[in-house]
Amino acid sequence: MQEVTFSDSDVGKRVVDSRGEEIGMVAAVREGVAYINPEPGVFDKLQAKLGWEDKDEETYPLRTGHVDRITDDEIHLGRL
Repeated sequence: MQEVTFSDSDVGKRVVDSRGEEIGMVAAVREGVAYINPEPGVFDKLQAKLGWEDKDEETYPLRTGHVDRITDDEIHLGRL
C-alpha cells in the first residue's frame, strides 16, 4: 500500500473495503487526516482492524497505511 495524503476534495467519497463493499463515507479532512462516518453495523467488524476505540464518536480517523488507492469517487482500502 502506498502512503497517501487526504485533502478536502476527498470529503464525500465512499470508503470501500478490498471486496468493494462500502464501509462508510469521508465526513471531514482535518490536518491531512480523513474522518469516516461508518455504515451502520460496520463499526464492530472493523473496530480493531482500523484502530477505532471509542464507540461514541460519529466519525473515526482513517490511517493512510490502510489505503490501497484513491479514485475520483472512492477510497479503496487494502486487505485488513
